[in-house]
Amino acid sequence: MSGAISEHAHERRIAEGVVRRLRDAGHEAYFVGGCVREMLLGHEPADHDVTTDATPDRVAEIFQHVVEVGRRFGVMTVIEDGVHVEVATYRTEDSYSDGRRPDSVRFATAREDVSRRDFTVNALLHDPVSGEIVDHVGGLADLKARVLRTVGDPRERFAEDHLRILRAVRFTARLGFTLEASTRAACRELAATVARVSPERIREELERMLLHSARATAFRLLDDVGVMPHVLPEIAALHGVRQPPNYHPEGDVFVHVMLALEKLLPETSAAAAWGTLLHDIGKPATFSEEGGRIRFHQHDVIGARMAEELAERLRFSNALRDRVATVVRRHLIHRDAPMMRKSTLRALLAEPSLDDLLLVMRADALAGSGDTTGVDFLERARHEVGTQLPPPLVTGRDLISAGIAQGPALGRILEALRTEQLDGTLTTPDEALARARALAESGAGEWGRE
Repeated sequence: MSGAISEHAHERRIAEGVVRRLRDAGHEAYFVGGCVREMLLGHEPADHDVTTDATPDRVAEIFQHVVEVGRRFGVMTVIEDGVHVEVATYRTEDSYSDGRRPDSVRFATAREDVSRRDFTVNALLHDPVSGEIVDHVGGLADLKARVLRTVGDPRERFAEDHLRILRAVRFTARLGFTLEASTRAACRELAATVARVSPERIREELERMLLHSARATAFRLLDDVGVMPHVLPEIAALHGVRQPPNYHPEGDVFVHVMLALEKLLPETSAAAAWGTLLHDIGKPATFSEEGGRIRFHQHDVIGARMAEELAERLRFSNALRDRVATVVRRHLIHRDAPMMRKSTLRALLAEPSLDDLLLVMRADALAGSGDTTGVDFLERARHEVGTQLPPPLVTGRDLISAGIAQGPALGRILEALRTEQLDGTLTTPDEALARARALAESGAGEWGRE
């Protein structure tokens, strides 16, 4: 923790130095945006953005190491002592024909600059030299009241960048604020426009929500303002899908999934967070009821396929897509864990997705019946048995040297030996070779097909 604090303090000193250099060169300069908001809330900002009346050309003249990240939008990155500080020239923006970026910008005053920002609490200016807070938009009052409100007309702000609707949900949940009434109404009115945003940007915002401890609050709000059907129709479809009350006294599948998000540990992986959100998306398609008994046959398998399709749509990395699909497909396996044969259990404990799977299974169980017996068993086994598989007692080359012919039967014999090794019935290479000869003599080719 002390290392993280000193790193943040170092970054702040560098950013303050950037402000001072700009001031010394005759320009205005302030901290702006999230760093000011976090500071006023008593948090340590992750980074510090600077806004100034200095043009990009002047910034390049004043500082030796500058990267042009968006010169035509007035954005430069100053690099000092390994720290990157974003420096943006005061600007106003014209129309947003693509609902994402301004068609053009012009340099402006500080008041004009903050008036085009998204939310009032993100539009405060801080002078790190004098300590003064400059508030042109009512951000201090909203911060005190813990209200998230757009700067100006929310419909205009959301029309400029449709992703701001998702950001409104994320900030409201993460900060523990209330979404101001007209801002909420605009979110609902323009909810469908979010679908025009690139899949990558949607995924990034959703993942930021999922990786924060307020994830359940965020996704309930996402649903409440009508955005869910446009970004995650698979989750919206969970509403009203009944479940067996003896296993799920909490309610329908949507209620269960939101509660599972609450039960997930605050600090978690992206795979576990997505896996928890998606673990039951196969239930609507597999719902059946006979004799008053509700079933969801193979909802884990169907859900895994749906999770893969969703991951493709939202441009997950291949690794994350595969991990999430595995977790969804196997999220019920804890129910059988105490009865597993040793070889099956050891193979499960060695799976790369085990940690994510345990997190999802526990959240799922806690959000339903509360029975975590199988999950507890697996966690004990992980500590007692370990997650590393022992090397095979013999190899294919060993079997060939022992006179067993190459072919399909050889592979089946090796599989059988491995299973018996993991079950604990074979413990030495000599035992494994003797068992291999016995299997070969008994006709392992036919035995392997049974």
